[in-house]
Amino acid sequence: MAVGPPLRVAVVAAPGYLSDHTTPMEPADLTAHRCVAYRNAHGDLSSWSFKRDSRAVTVTPGRGPMLNDGDLLVAAALEGFGILYILEDLVAAPIADGRLTRLLEPWCEPFAGYHLYYPDRRGTTAFELFKETLRASRAV
Repeated sequence: MAVGPPLRVAVVAAPGYLSDHTTPMEPADLTAHRCVAYRNAHGDLSSWSFKRDSRAVTVTPGRGPMLNDGDLLVAAALEGFGILYILEDLVAAPIADGRLTRLLEPWCEPFAGYHLYYPDRRGTTAFELFKETLRASRAV
């Protein structure tokens, strides 16, 4: 069950970073850049997935700061520490006011967004109420 609208990632960098580095034109170009990357509490580094038409590409950032907090990721990008891959909604304001510049936009296609997965059999009353609340409140 969808619990929100489709989402899109944004690849962004501060204008100051871009003035000192070449602009990536394809995902593979990211290997030559510092990337501000998300590393979870278990130490796993998140890969960056891109899709353009029928071509899918995955890049694992390896250079640059690795953080496990969304606010810190955005702050690092704003300070020019490197290129960031993050949900578009989280950087909409800095993009709109010019503090961050979008990159690789044709490679950042929308995807299905958040979903609730649950067993096909009847759930508990509390779970059924939770599903109904989601259905009533979602903006899909």
